[in-house]
Amino acid sequence: MKHNRQVPLSFRELPTDEMNERALEFRELMTRRRTVRDFSDRPVPRALIEQCVMTAATAPSGANQQPWTFVCIADPATKHEIRLAAEEEERTFYAGRASTEWLEALAPIGTDANKPFLETAPWLIAIFAQRYGVGPGGKRTKHYYVPESVGIATGLLIASLHNAGLATLTHTPSPMGFLNAICGRPESEKALILLVAGYPAEDAQVPDIARKRADEVIVWRE
Repeated sequence: MKHNRQVPLSFRELPTDEMNERALEFRELMTRRRTVRDFSDRPVPRALIEQCVMTAATAPSGANQQPWTFVCIADPATKHEIRLAAEEEERTFYAGRASTEWLEALAPIGTDANKPFLETAPWLIAIFAQRYGVGPGGKRTKHYYVPESVGIATGLLIASLHNAGLATLTHTPSPMGFLNAICGRPESEKALILLVAGYPAEDAQVPDIARKRADEVIVWRE
């Protein structure tokens, strides 16, 4: 997609105090975000999911090619099919595909091959990267910075869902080729993440973890 026309930037400058307040409030909101594996089956309106996905679609992308597809799944039969396929891959992973070191790293999280949340949660969002575009006559169009672009969009989606009051889980069974078949996506797309979204169960538990301090993640050069 090519755009030569320039338009004025829509930008509203804020007072410094308000900027700091907004930044702190958002940081506190996201600090409370936790990956959830115990979901409620309470319904979530499609319109809310659409708003959050369209926020994700505002992400910057290489050459503005927007190389992402979000398949939003609420159909119980489709979710059941995805769970069966994902658990099959997970059993293979835990039974031998994963290294001992990898399994030891996962042990404190308490995960295993059983993924009931794939059916319990009201929404699954399969996030696909468009490895290349397909134009008229099947002509391929090269896409640029695809993993980076889709990664940024996914981060915005998770933040948007949390901001809306929902819980999420990033599920990444490997390989994920089964999602192309179930979701009817072409070979030009690659499934990267299966994002689970909904309300947490009333008795939801999460691992007791700590996040790194500022001095562990920021390097200043002033």
